Amino acid sequence: MKRVLPRGFGTVRARFTALYVGLFLLSGTALLAISAGVASGSRVTQAAPGEVPEQPATPAQAQDRIEALERQLTQVHDAQSTQILLGSAIAMGVMAVVSLALGWFVAGRVLRPLRTMTAATRSISADNLHERLAVTGPGDEVKDLADTIDGLLERLEGSFAAQRRFVANASHELRTPLTTMRAAVDVAVAKPGPVPQQTLALAGRMRSELDRVDRLLEGFLVLARTQHGAFTDATKVPLEEVVSAALGERSADIGAKELTVHRTDADDGAQVWASRSLLRRVVDNVVDNAITHNQAGGWIGACTRADAETVRLTVETGGPELDPRQVAQLAQPFRRLGADRTGNGHGSGLGLSIVAAIAEAHGGTLELGARPEGGLRVTVVLPRVDGKDGAAE
Repeated sequence: MKRVLPRGFGTVRARFTALYVGLFLLSGTALLAISAGVASGSRVTQAAPGEVPEQPATPAQAQDRIEALERQLTQVHDAQSTQILLGSAIAMGVMAVVSLALGWFVAGRVLRPLRTMTAATRSISADNLHERLAVTGPGDEVKDLADTIDGLLERLEGSFAAQRRFVANASHELRTPLTTMRAAVDVAVAKPGPVPQQTLALAGRMRSELDRVDRLLEGFLVLARTQHGAFTDATKVPLEEVVSAALGERSADIGAKELTVHRTDADDGAQVWASRSLLRRVVDNVVDNAITHNQAGGWIGACTRADAETVRLTVETGGPELDPRQVAQLAQPFRRLGADRTGNGHGSGLGLSIVAAIAEAHGGTLELGARPEGGLRVTVVLPRVDGKDGAAE
């Protein structure tokens, strides 16, 4: 079983601190051993304790006195050595604690620029690649790393910008040949005289395919525009009003499939700060997705719910149980859930991708989930701005 260390114990700072303390203990132990060796090899030359007796009467008595004095000196020496070693051990223990605190402080100071760089890098995403670390200071390894990351961000920003420009320009350029092809089809079927039925059928099919490509290009344009953040028409928009309008405009499609719409928790006063056109595109795509990928005779649940900070639009549909892993990938372009959701030929495969991009551009999120009872749940979360005119603007 893999052991998970508490946060902080597996960091570089903790390893540096352990290294500092280990080196201190190693050097302290070596110093203590040297002190013990020096103390054991030395002799203290001082007067023996007690009064010095008179001169012994005989040489034997003098020898006994000398031996007694030597034993006393040895005892004094051993006692002093023990005191020195004990004091050194206590001092080393105290200094080990001090070195632990100092090592942790010094390691923190050394690694502070790296923590700052990590936090700044973590905050940079595809929407703010123009930001840089801009680390100042001497040309050491930390500054070299920061400059390398800034160079990488600059290259990424250029690549993202070039990709978005290409998508937008290609979408614009492709509109002209599509218009020409549609005009050619109309001219072909509008010629005098009877037009063969096969020609009419082929013309109708071509118009349908051209409309599908046109919707795809429109999706590319909206996606590129949203990723650029190029919208200046932001204002307060009641979300419930947009949802009601979208459902009302699709009443014919809902009736054709005999779908039942359930409205719950409608909050008419909840407003979001958004581009009305882009917010309308979000709601239209979510509702279209619920209608298109639904079974005949099924149902759609739609509700808007607000709290102190956010407004949530949730659209649910019934159906078979879905794989949560596949559902989580639906926000990526051209991702669908199997042939049962693609066989009708409707849609461009960018609907939920556009919803996710627009929501993110407005400071919100798109949440996708498979309902336990079967079907799909789509939730758009946007910041609420009621009573925040100054902050929003």
